[in-house]
Amino acid sequence: MREALLGRTRQELKELLRARDPKPYRAHQLFEALHRRRIVDLRAATDLPLPLREALAAEYVITDVEVADIFQASDGTRRYLLRLRDGVRIESVWIPEPYADTICLSTQAGCPLACQFCMTARLGLLRNLEASEIVAQAWLILNDLYGPEAKPKRGLNLVLMGMGEPLLNYENVMKAIRLFCDSRGMNISQRRITLSTAGVVPRIRQLATEPIRPELAISLSATTNALRDQLMPINRRWPLEELLAACREYPLRRNEWISFEYVMLDGINDSDEDARRLVRLLRGIRAKVNVIPHNPAPELPFASSPESRIVRFQQILRAAGIPTFIRRPRGREIAAACGQLAARQREDLEALLTPS
Repeated sequence: MREALLGRTRQELKELLRARDPKPYRAHQLFEALHRRRIVDLRAATDLPLPLREALAAEYVITDVEVADIFQASDGTRRYLLRLRDGVRIESVWIPEPYADTICLSTQAGCPLACQFCMTARLGLLRNLEASEIVAQAWLILNDLYGPEAKPKRGLNLVLMGMGEPLLNYENVMKAIRLFCDSRGMNISQRRITLSTAGVVPRIRQLATEPIRPELAISLSATTNALRDQLMPINRRWPLEELLAACREYPLRRNEWISFEYVMLDGINDSDEDARRLVRLLRGIRAKVNVIPHNPAPELPFASSPESRIVRFQQILRAAGIPTFIRRPRGREIAAACGQLAARQREDLEALLTPS
């Protein structure tokens, strides 16, 4: 099986090419062709000598991730079902917005964390994704939307909020981020990449030391340990006190905030007292809150809080000086919204949407 090149850094490409062409600039040329121009055939890297291109094409592939299916919602959101080299399927989501494209990337196939309101948790963990497989998601989506060598028409944001817990696949995720940020490649600002974690405290502390690191988002969704233990079992390992202490100590850059994601579950975590507790929990943190209406699924025993309750929750937080936003569902009808990613194939989706 031929190795995929998308996961190799410029230094790794330099080492790979050394025996074939010792000129150091060849690695830069190849990296730019792969990541900036997004060529789909190694023979199209025309700034490399033809014999070198042919040798690379015989031994390597650009990516071994394939698009298995694409689903489009009425709001323009697209869900990409992707097939990995071993047949495992993952999902990525493209969300068009007026001033930027947002691509939601998966970092694991499935997820080990068993959050009770998330469909991905029902899969369990199949495996970690390699850096090349994380990068390939954005590469494939951009080529599908715009074609090779074309830039996005708007700005580009990447959110590591798809399938999986990014901080449990730390090395591959950080390598992918460095590849995204490389000035000779996609050249995406680290401030336009957001990583969402359920609260892997040691890795949050490690992330704080990285010279290139994304914006940090915390999936919180409860204001007491008792409830969070039930909804998000990771809390039994790193309870709220430890998680929020790590957030208070996290070194924020100028104009940087930590985002807290709060899924609204009707009658469970949406009371006025929950909102007031959240205000107290976030003291001492430069925080903003994204309030997320729960996206229901037949397999999940929850309903979303009503609109009036969501607005009331937001008002309490804003009155306390916390910037708070309601994240409107995107792609819910194609199972592409927050908490819905479960690698559903077309027949699964049709069964869900067909009235019984």
